[in-house]
Amino acid sequence: MHKSGIVPPLRLCFLMWLVFAIEYYLQVDLGYLGIYPRSITGLVGVVMAPLLHGNFNHLMSNSIPLLVLGGSLFFFFPSLAIRVFFQAYFFTNILVWIFGRPFYHIGASGLIYALASFLVFYGLFKRNFKSVIISAIVIFSYGGMAYGLLSFDDRISWESHLMGAVVGLVTAYTFSKANKF
Repeated sequence: MHKSGIVPPLRLCFLMWLVFAIEYYLQVDLGYLGIYPRSITGLVGVVMAPLLHGNFNHLMSNSIPLLVLGGSLFFFFPSLAIRVFFQAYFFTNILVWIFGRPFYHIGASGLIYALASFLVFYGLFKRNFKSVIISAIVIFSYGGMAYGLLSFDDRISWESHLMGAVVGLVTAYTFSKANKF
């Protein structure tokens, strides 16, 4: 276990809050830097989308799970964490760019779904005590996220949720078979 498990997700949260503060104080909307599927300019969103949030509630609802799930990943699986985190961040957003509906997708929920999915499925695939306990805790704490996979609210990017869950599942399977951690 790694003592600084919270530091990487805390840094990302800091960036999310910084971008939100800049938007608020300068009275600008940077939502156009989100993922706009299948457009060249929308590719900037692959990097920027998780840093952008529509309002304070959106930012808060992404910050807490990011800290909990990201912190868990880095704390319990430090040897895998960086690779898992970057795959969750970038592959999720690339898939949203390819398959998403044509509007601006913003927020870190795709990353959060990928982290939750990874933590759940890694335990199910690895079947060692630590991983299974972590899976059970994530299911108990965040199992309700499953309802967000297919949202009926047009303002919510269910594509980000679904692509994140898929990326987390595939990453968990790949890492559970390739690593002896």
